[in-house]
Amino acid sequence: MRGAWWILLFCAVAFALALIGLVVGSLSIPLDQVWQAMLGHEESTSGTVVREVRVPHVLTAATAGAGLALSGLLMQTIFRNPLAGPGVLGLSSGSSLGVALVLLAAPITSALPIPKDLLMILASVIGALSVLVMIVLADRRVGHGVTLLIIGLMVGYICSAVISVLQSSSAAGALKGYVLWGMGSFAAVDASRIPWLLVPVITGCAAGLTLVKSLNALLLGDEQARTLGVNVHRVRRQGLWITGLLAGSITAFCGPVGFIGLATPHVARAFIRTSDHRVLAPACVALGAALALGCDLIVRSLSTDIQLPLNSVTSLLGAPVVLWVIWSGRRWSQHTHN
Repeated sequence: MRGAWWILLFCAVAFALALIGLVVGSLSIPLDQVWQAMLGHEESTSGTVVREVRVPHVLTAATAGAGLALSGLLMQTIFRNPLAGPGVLGLSSGSSLGVALVLLAAPITSALPIPKDLLMILASVIGALSVLVMIVLADRRVGHGVTLLIIGLMVGYICSAVISVLQSSSAAGALKGYVLWGMGSFAAVDASRIPWLLVPVITGCAAGLTLVKSLNALLLGDEQARTLGVNVHRVRRQGLWITGLLAGSITAFCGPVGFIGLATPHVARAFIRTSDHRVLAPACVALGAALALGCDLIVRSLSTDIQLPLNSVTSLLGAPVVLWVIWSGRRWSQHTHN
């Protein structure tokens, strides 16, 4: 019951931040005009700004935050590692490499008979899944959390090196587009592109929420999970596919947004005081949306003539959480297995 109240609170906070996001900006729009615009009754410039700019912006932030938070929770449970996350284990680097191939090798990729948005999603997801496969193989061979983190770091360096080679030989316009994308932003998805983001992320979140009982069993250990009738290998495989879909889709449109996927599950655990995924998973979805909306509001309020990179804000907020997790690693391990 206590967890349900926290979920409702996180949803309420996310809803309030979304309303604020619709109201504030370079053009301040009263809440009643926002409501009229949402109903299609406001045909002025304010109505166009709300429908064509701010609604997609808010939807992008909430969707990305929810998807990244759930992907982080899945990775932390599957690998039983408190520092597992899309950014730390190299998924974001793999996704970035996929996007770089699309943006920086435009003369080649533009000849493919595939819409650019779909091509970016496919490249980003394939990049993330390729890194996941490497991490899974390393996990089976070494099975040590710190070693996995080092492998993820090395994968990130390799991807960065390949991207640097692509950057050195790309056109100036393509290079500028990639650099801006790499800073992270929820503002790049307009009304025509929002379905390309919503469909895979909502699908991934729905699929991830169906695994909550099996994830609870995984916390007990593989042998105990098998005695409870859980197909451990299938659950892990499904969780990794879902993680790749979520991280890849979000990275394709919003850039490599750091720390939300890693930090949100820990913040949710700190509030709810449970490792029950039936409560923790929906709480992470709601809290991730709220945190992403909050970070986006900070970016908008601090940005003037120069757009503040979203990654700088998420890193400033998320890095202390990571340090806290490292500092209290033993207690985290004991808590999640209670």
